[in-house]
Amino acid sequence: MKLFSKLKILALALLVLATVAFFYAYNYLNQAVEFESQKVQIKAGSGFSSIAAKLQHQGLITNPNLWKIYARLTGKATRVQAGEYQFETGLSPVAMLDKLIKGEVIQHQITLVEGWTFKQFLQALAAEEKLEHKLTGLKPSEIMTKLGDETRHPEGLFFPDSYQFTLGTSDEDILRRAFKRLETILAEEWQQRAENLPYETPYEALIMASIVEKETGQPSERAEIAGVFVRRLQKGMRLQTDPTIIYGLGDSYKGNIRRKHLKQYTPYNTYVIPALPPTPIAMVGREAIHAALHPQAGKSLYFVAKGDGSHFFSDTLQQHNEAVRRYQLKRVEQYRSSPAN
Repeated sequence: MKLFSKLKILALALLVLATVAFFYAYNYLNQAVEFESQKVQIKAGSGFSSIAAKLQHQGLITNPNLWKIYARLTGKATRVQAGEYQFETGLSPVAMLDKLIKGEVIQHQITLVEGWTFKQFLQALAAEEKLEHKLTGLKPSEIMTKLGDETRHPEGLFFPDSYQFTLGTSDEDILRRAFKRLETILAEEWQQRAENLPYETPYEALIMASIVEKETGQPSERAEIAGVFVRRLQKGMRLQTDPTIIYGLGDSYKGNIRRKHLKQYTPYNTYVIPALPPTPIAMVGREAIHAALHPQAGKSLYFVAKGDGSHFFSDTLQQHNEAVRRYQLKRVEQYRSSPAN
């Protein structure tokens, strides 16, 4: 009996200890932890012990062994996803582990702007420190080869938008996403295009869209500007649009279009060439593509900038010249943000 009593006492003591240990572990694992906001980077292939040590080193957990035991008993230790994480104060050790399992990594963002050139896209990507840089030093043709489209000029082939990305994403990854997005949107808009347009291919429509993008100061005018250019093409008139001159001049453009520039031949100078330029001159949004494929009906063949971001549209050259004198009289240089004749 004495032995039985001792065993009962021992069993009771073990039960008490187990109960105390259970409640301690439960409280520790589920109690909110106060700490300064922390970023933690979990590298691919990291063992769970090293992850626990990292969190302990950064002051996020105080009992890494208990955290590891819980993770392994629940099968969560092998489900942690690599990436960059933001831990805010008030998280419990269990919540931290769940965050790692769900892969709730930090999302960064880069914005590529409508109307930018490919060169400006590359500059923005190069300036983003969170991206891995794989394109540095590559020529545009080499970049296009990496994207699997070595035959085309890169201008206009990437969709301007805000792109979310995580640590480890490369500039090539962002360009590839923008490239595929542009292809998808252009194909969708081309399928819904208006009839009797002067384009044989979606690429020609993209070229027109890039001109509309650069000419438009007021979004509401996109379709009207597209209508002017479409009618000029249909009548065999030169487009005579200043952004094409500027693009053709490249780095030699110093901020003013002079009389000599109107006559200077480049493949892009639509004061000289009797058609669309050979490539787009900028990156375009869906609205500009839609406008190029749904130009506004009308008779106007000319427009001139009014100085407030909008344009004055004219049906005849005489009306246009009067508008030029009205809105451009104070300009010293022979600059027109419009077709001239």
